[in-house]
Amino acid sequence: MKLYHSPASPFVRKVTVLLHELGQSDAVTIEPVATTPLTPAAALTSGNPLSKLPALERDDGTSIYDSRVICAFLNDHFKGGFYPQGASRWEVLTLEATGDGIMDAAVTMTYEGRLRPQAQQSPEWIEAQWGKVSRAVAVLNNRWMGHLAGPLDIGHISVACALAYLDFRHDARNWRAGNDSLAAWFANFESRPSMQATKPPAA
Repeated sequence: MKLYHSPASPFVRKVTVLLHELGQSDAVTIEPVATTPLTPAAALTSGNPLSKLPALERDDGTSIYDSRVICAFLNDHFKGGFYPQGASRWEVLTLEATGDGIMDAAVTMTYEGRLRPQAQQSPEWIEAQWGKVSRAVAVLNNRWMGHLAGPLDIGHISVACALAYLDFRHDARNWRAGNDSLAAWFANFESRPSMQATKPPAA
């Protein structure tokens, strides 16, 4: 299998962290690719019409994409336990969606600042995206700490990669302010070998 990869993408990192936690980081070939919404990579578009990262090319040559789809596939393929069954499954998927939503808003902010000409950038749009991030981080701190203290699942990985991306691209926003419990949890989770092995290069 081949994973189309950019080290700066929090969605790609989510997949690579899962691979490390599954003990399968060597089972997937990493294929570096540079792509943006304005300049999509040709290597992605043939099997992935959205040309978004990450994309996973399977052994039969077909590609699947979106980090949630890829993570669920890898969990099943390698018989992991990161998507529990029963009532708790919906909690896990909601937590994963919260982490992914933080990533989505934060990446949108990055694109606005890096890809659009300064005269076309919208400070109101950027602040609206940060509003999503700050609300979600506050909910994690106030509602989800009991779950985050429990057994490792895909929700933990999604949230950790989201918070790491905030540090990577939006550190000046200081998401930790007023979110002491979440900050303490992240400081511990960030020390995991899977997180250390997948750190992006300096911003």
